[in-house]
Amino acid sequence: MATRLMEPLAGALADDKETLYLLSGVALMIFGAGLILSNSMVRRYLSQIGAGDIVHALMPDVERYFRLRSM
Repeated sequence: MATRLMEPLAGALADDKETLYLLSGVALMIFGAGLILSNSMVRRYLSQIGAGDIVHALMPDVERYFRLRSM
């Protein structure tokens, strides 16, 4: 009887676990980017390139990704 009561909760727990994994992955990426950007050599190199140039260079790839994903 107890297992029948827990069956509906199993799906909800799996969804919660997947959300936790997703958010922890995002947090690790932000933490890693912060560690990289804390290096003075990296900051100097990025200031020479310019953030706007990087964004403009990535836009065609991002647009292509969204077109492929929508198919």
